[in-house]
Amino acid sequence: MNHPVIPIAVVQEVSRQRKREAPKGRRVDPQALAEVQRLLGDAPRDRDLLIEHLHKIQDHLGQLPASHLAALAQEMRMAQTEVYEVASFYHHFDVVKEGEAAPAALTVRVCESLSCDIAGAKELLAKLPALLGRDVRVLAAPCVGRCEQAPVAVVGQNPVPHATCEAVVKTVQAGATRHAPEQYVALAQYAGDGGYALLGRCVRGEIAVEDVIKTMESSGLRGLGGAGFPAGRKWRIVRAEAGPRLMAVNLDEGEPGTFKDRVYLERDPHRFLEGMLIAAWAVGIEKIYIYLRDEYHGCRALLEAELAKLRAAPPVAGMPEIELRRGAGAYICGEESAMIESIEGKRGMPRLRPPYVAQVGLFGRPTLEHNFETLYWVREILEKGGEWFASHGRNGRKGLRSFSVSGRVRNPGMKLAPAGITIQELIDEYCGGMLDGHAFYAYLPGGASGGILPASLNAIPLDFDTLQAYGCFIGSAAVMVLSDHDTATDAARNLMGFFHHESCGQCTPCRVGTAKAGMLIATPKWDTQLLGELSQVMRDASICGLGQAAPNPVDCVIKYFPHELR
Repeated sequence: MNHPVIPIAVVQEVSRQRKREAPKGRRVDPQALAEVQRLLGDAPRDRDLLIEHLHKIQDHLGQLPASHLAALAQEMRMAQTEVYEVASFYHHFDVVKEGEAAPAALTVRVCESLSCDIAGAKELLAKLPALLGRDVRVLAAPCVGRCEQAPVAVVGQNPVPHATCEAVVKTVQAGATRHAPEQYVALAQYAGDGGYALLGRCVRGEIAVEDVIKTMESSGLRGLGGAGFPAGRKWRIVRAEAGPRLMAVNLDEGEPGTFKDRVYLERDPHRFLEGMLIAAWAVGIEKIYIYLRDEYHGCRALLEAELAKLRAAPPVAGMPEIELRRGAGAYICGEESAMIESIEGKRGMPRLRPPYVAQVGLFGRPTLEHNFETLYWVREILEKGGEWFASHGRNGRKGLRSFSVSGRVRNPGMKLAPAGITIQELIDEYCGGMLDGHAFYAYLPGGASGGILPASLNAIPLDFDTLQAYGCFIGSAAVMVLSDHDTATDAARNLMGFFHHESCGQCTPCRVGTAKAGMLIATPKWDTQLLGELSQVMRDASICGLGQAAPNPVDCVIKYFPHELR
């Protein structure tokens, strides 16, 4: 029988078609695929859940082997390169290439950010590897959000406050797992004390949306994540956009020195959740995403438990869906658009603006983006009136501020104080003064990026818009106090190392600038002219606030601490 001759062009087209239908990259190992399918269970394979699924594999295996990344890519119908680029972007994912040795079964992360550094982190990093042996990996880590407990180590998912070598070794031997804070206001107690009654009145129409927004505007409450945009005005702007509208809550809190959101969450989570739901009602939000930093493992257990209770017994009809998303160790995701990219399952890289998040945000929809603490105050402001919040303050300022205080003070911690309080008043009235044997030398009024000021400038009101004239800003009100045992130059070196480590690498001024600045300030004598030029380029040309603010500590050392450079 004669068979018809198939033209070569048809054969090539069929071959191309088959290639398009097959996933690109390495062949998928059937055993790895079966394990990935088991770990994902019946969870959706949606693209935006990539980071959540990576966490499931990392938590189970303690690593992300190449075989499992390939299997996950096939399961989610994604290119393997897409999965790899996301997994390799975040610090908490251990991507293991083919042929590489797997990491140790247990990782101990020792925070090396400024507050922990001056409290003895270097000694822990030097001694722990020998004490723990080869089966435990010891890594230096950026801020873990517990600066008031410095120095801090994290064993697996378990923080060790005021860490000593002995305490870390005991925690490793105990093999403990993450645990939620035990003493907090749970749903039953919160509702019993009148919680969610205000939300109910709003939903039933007893309070008008316009009245709520006006009260928020009259309070003067500004975004408490660092940017300081007026909260009421933001609600009005997003509400004016065409629906559907979404909401993204920033609970990443990665700025070194900042831990206030964690403290409030560990005490009274439903006060935040009610404020969040009131904001969602006022703006007309269809779905809410809460982005929680990965270092807050206990807080995640707490929120998961309380959100489950809330879903089981909704306080109001038509409550929007709330989804808790987990960060993966990237300071840049504190920037609102980078956080949105991460929620969408991508690398956390800031977007160019315009358009702004309020117009084109999460999944391309108008998005109300808020910091945790901003929402925490909503209920109290609406119950007591905007004038109540605005009635607090000192030195001509209005409102309350939650200061995260760490460093060389006797009683560090989260301090609720009047806006406009000075650093000297904060230390003396709220922190019990300086540690014994330490004299006040310098302070950082706004975390790692807020600059460094000398103790002689101890009468500046701490608030929005009061520090810019000094080359600083308050940001999220993370106050780090240095003593005569410290130097501003060492602090600047520590902070620039942090910024270099955390730069997303998207823009050259930040990626190269932080590295170059770190090299220039590593020497005893600084080239101040070159550093000044570099700082200006970083400020003018960086895409987001990380690169724009990274030079602040260096500029402040040159301006206020020239004696340290001689």
